[in-house]
Parts: sequence; structure tokens; C-alpha cells
Amino acid sequence: MNAAATGTISLQRQVCRMTNTTIEERMEQLRRRISGCGQLLVSFSGGVDSGLIAALGKEILGDNVQAVFIDSPLVPRSAVWEAREMAELLGIPLGIVTVPFPREMVSRNLPDRCYHCKKSFSELLRARADEQGISCIADGVTESDRSEHRPGTRAATEAGIIHPFLESRITKAEIRQLARERGLPFWDKPSSACLASRIPYGEALTRENLRMVEEAEAGLAKAGFAGSRVRNHGGIARIEVPEADIPRLVAARKTIVALVKEAGFSYVTLDLIGYRSGSMDEVRGKTAVPGREGS
Repeated sequence: MNAAATGTISLQRQVCRMTNTTIEERMEQLRRRISGCGQLLVSFSGGVDSGLIAALGKEILGDNVQAVFIDSPLVPRSAVWEAREMAELLGIPLGIVTVPFPREMVSRNLPDRCYHCKKSFSELLRARADEQGISCIADGVTESDRSEHRPGTRAATEAGIIHPFLESRITKAEIRQLARERGLPFWDKPSSACLASRIPYGEALTRENLRMVEEAEAGLAKAGFAGSRVRNHGGIARIEVPEADIPRLVAARKTIVALVKEAGFSYVTLDLIGYRSGSMDEVRGKTAVPGREGS
């Protein structure tokens, strides 16, 4: 047996420290949860987590699974066609529900913004499921999300949406490995999050400040920095890339400055800590985790 195969088996059989159960046992719990639904509607983002939930639903329930993508001005345009491509790859029907620019409870961008946003989205998903006679709605929230500031998860739970990965205590790293083992080509897709997570709390969300972020991040992706974040601090761009990519970005600084300014930013800065999920929560006393996937 080669080293790669040994490594995979080792990962599959590792013991979860928090639950003292193996990945096989937690996967069996996950399968039972999905199987018990009979029919399933997946809250679909086009990311690895919801993609694997959809794939497992197809694997377990056959044609009794479908997905819904909520398209809003908070979502990068690239995410829409990526979701379509992923659903087509998985052979799962995808419904796209388009919503207008968010109302005041979201656009004011207070720390509970995600709760109100997810609450309205969950109501749309519930209505869609009821139309189809589907009782189970699932999302891709994971065990790794438990330590982050995610009021949206509470809103979804209140609406009756289930979180199979969270219930089974399956982490993001394990999800990527499971997707890879199934030959899913998106297993290593960079994480994404809604554009609102790039704007500091208390600064109103506008079409303009969201557009600037989307265009700057798209430019960085084309320059070879996919998955980077451009935090918009009143027209000052604070770029986050993985720590290992910082020297490469500095070497390309003239190109990076030009493309970020072209998106409308006045100043371009580099965050020397590097990319971490939830960096906007640091001013709230929360600790963002370097390299952690998410917002």
C-alpha cells in the first residue's frame, strides 16, 4: 500500500476528539439523517459544503433531492453560474430564487445582519419546499462553523432547516476529503461568502461598496489569487490572502494596485496577518482564525 493510500485510511479512521467517534460512525449518522428525510431540498450556495450535501442526497435519495440557490445583490455574479455548473454536474434540479436589494434590517449592516438575512432566505426556502411537498430542508453548515459568529445559523434552525454536517460533527477538512474520495472535482474549490462580509459592521451596505469588492476580488482571482478577500473600509482596500501567498502578492503589487484601484478604491493595503475567516469580527472581541474557511 502506498503512502497516499495509507494517509487516506488514516484520515478516515481518525477519532473525532470532541465526540470520540470515528469518521465512519459519523458518516453513518449523516446517512441515516438524510435517508430519514425521504425527500430533500438543499439550500445551495455552489460551495463544497452544500455541494457535498447535495451529492450525498442524490446518492442516498436518488431523484428525491433538489437544490435552491438564493440569488441576491449580496452574491457575486460568478457564484450564480458556478452553482448552475455544479448542480448540472451532480444531476440535481436547481431552482434559482432572485431577491431584491436587502431591506433596512440587513442593509444597516449591524452585527446581527446575518440573522435577518438568513431569516428571510429561510422563509423563501420553506415556501419553496411546501410547494413541492418536501418536509426536509438542509444546508451545509459544518462542525468547523460552530466557533464562529454565525447568527444566520440560528435563524435557519428556527425556520426548521437542518444542518446534517453539524449534527454529525463533520468538519470542513473532512468534507473536502469526502468530496475528493467521491471524485467530485470541486473538492478543493476556494471558500466563498456573501459580499456583505467585506464591509465593516455599522457601515451601510450599498450597491456601490459591494460592487467595488466584487470587481476587485474578481480581478485578484484572474491575477492568480483566487479565494482572496478585499475588505472595503470606506474606500480603502484591505487585501487578505493566505500567509504563504503574501510574498507573491507583494511581488505583483503594481498589477494588484492597478486592478484594485480600477474597481474604485482610493488606497490599497495588504493585511500582513493574512487571510482568516471572520476578520470583521475581531473588533467585536471575537478572534478570527488564520486560514479558516468562511467569510
